Amino acid sequence: MISIRICTQIGLVLLVASTLAVAPATAGEHKRTAAGRPDLSGTYDAATLTPLQRPTAYGENLYLTQEEAEKIATEERTRMAASGSVSNPERDAPPDGGDGSQGASGNVGGYNTFWIDRGTDAFTVEGKFRTSIIIDPVNGRMPPMTPQAQANQASQFAEFARGNDGTAWWLNEKGEGEGPFDNMEQRNSAERCLLGFTGVAPVLPSLYNNFKRIVQTEDHVMILIEMVHDARIVRMNSEHLPAHVTKWLGDSIGWWEGDTLVVDTTNFRPETSRRGSPETNHVVERFSLTEQGDVLYSFTVENPGVWTAPWTGEYVWRSSDEQVFEYACHEGNYALGNIMRGARLLEQDIISTVGAGGQE
Repeated sequence: MISIRICTQIGLVLLVASTLAVAPATAGEHKRTAAGRPDLSGTYDAATLTPLQRPTAYGENLYLTQEEAEKIATEERTRMAASGSVSNPERDAPPDGGDGSQGASGNVGGYNTFWIDRGTDAFTVEGKFRTSIIIDPVNGRMPPMTPQAQANQASQFAEFARGNDGTAWWLNEKGEGEGPFDNMEQRNSAERCLLGFTGVAPVLPSLYNNFKRIVQTEDHVMILIEMVHDARIVRMNSEHLPAHVTKWLGDSIGWWEGDTLVVDTTNFRPETSRRGSPETNHVVERFSLTEQGDVLYSFTVENPGVWTAPWTGEYVWRSSDEQVFEYACHEGNYALGNIMRGARLLEQDIISTVGAGGQE
């Protein structure tokens, strides 16, 4: 899945056209809307080398030293230069099952790092480099999951890990049985190109396609996430929809607390998370402009069905003059149909063998 740089329209022209008039900013101040609110409208790059969860070696230390931050940036440049070289068209096919390195199916499909864009350095808040995006719990890591959530995740990951190993392993010796490729709706939301794997709320950085765009009006705020071009519409000064009305992107309402935009999101569809109980997910996000014109994005996730405690993170979305272009998932989503067709061929291999009395 890659982002094709063709400018997207996706029905947002009306929102752009209705953007509020912006009052000119005085020296040292940010531009504001005619209503006096900070104007968050713009494009931002959220790529960062700072991890979501803090490496255990840092313990409860929230900050990196200048030397540590420079080392991380240098190692990334070296890694990208080494692995981003032009692929050899005369190379042999990868070994069956992949070469064993990290990547899809043992790195079968990763030819180089051309599409990877996860940032060039760690982000800073008030001039200090951070060791993690998560700031609460104090160890910078997600709190433990509930026993039921752990069991659900283990079951899902076991099926995912088995995946497609070249056989219809889900069929029994009689050539019968239900499998994970019987129906396209069984596949997860990211694989079906319904939602990006960077998350909807909270919005998390990824290996690539980290641009965000905000279009702000008095009554609505649109937050466009480059990954799978998810466009969230925040209703300002409103009430949440009834609990039974669920949405792929959740139901987002917003209000201002001083110069900070607060967005409260609930009513997620059950399919929006692999960790279980997303319908009880509650996310509160805060958007604040920094002196540099960037957005300090913070969030708190609360879900007693999944986590034993809430957890909070924050990182910087850097202001950018770049445009956000359309994300074309699966280059037209041909891959999902091929997944289904491939599974039928594998099943036919088993069925034909059973029909022949088990003789090859």
